[in-house]
Amino acid sequence: MPSLVWSDELALNHAQIDATHQEFVALLTAAEEAVARSVEEGLVAYEALVEHTVGHFGQEDRWMAKTGFAPENCHNGQHHQVLSLLKEVIVYAKDKGDYGPLTRVLPELGPWFANHAQTMDAILASHLDAVGFDFATETMTRPPQPAAEPEPGVSHCGDGVGKACSSHA
Repeated sequence: MPSLVWSDELALNHAQIDATHQEFVALLTAAEEAVARSVEEGLVAYEALVEHTVGHFGQEDRWMAKTGFAPENCHNGQHHQVLSLLKEVIVYAKDKGDYGPLTRVLPELGPWFANHAQTMDAILASHLDAVGFDFATETMTRPPQPAAEPEPGVSHCGDGVGKACSSHA
C-alpha cells in the first residue's frame, strides 16, 4: 500500500503546483511498488523520484527567490536537507550495496510530503497569490514592498509573515 495517495487535502488550487505534487505522489508510489518487487528495480524508480524532486524543489526555490519570499526562511532549508538525504540513499545503495536506507526512507516520504505540502507549500501558494504571481511568465502583478527596518531589539523570526519576536523577553 502506498504511503501517500493524492487527495483534495493535498491540493493547493494552483494548477502548476498541484500537477508537480501529483507527479511526486505518482513517482513515490511507483518507487514503493518497485522496491516491493526488488530493491534493484526500486532503486531505478527511486532515482526517477529524486530527479523529479530536484526539479520540483528547484522550481519552488526559484519562485521564492523571484518573489522575495523571506530569504532566510526554512522552506529552502528543508528542501536542501531532504535532497541531501535522498541523494545519500542512492550512494548507500550504489556504492555500498546497502539498500536498507532505501527501504526505510520510502515509507517515510509520504507522511513527510503531506505535511510539507499542507504547511510550507500552502504558505508559499498564499504568498504567490498575494504578489499576483503568474506561473507562465514568472512575473508579479503586485510585487512586495521593501520591508521597513525592524525596531532595535526586535527580530523577524524568519516566519515570512512579518510577525516579530522581541529579544527583550
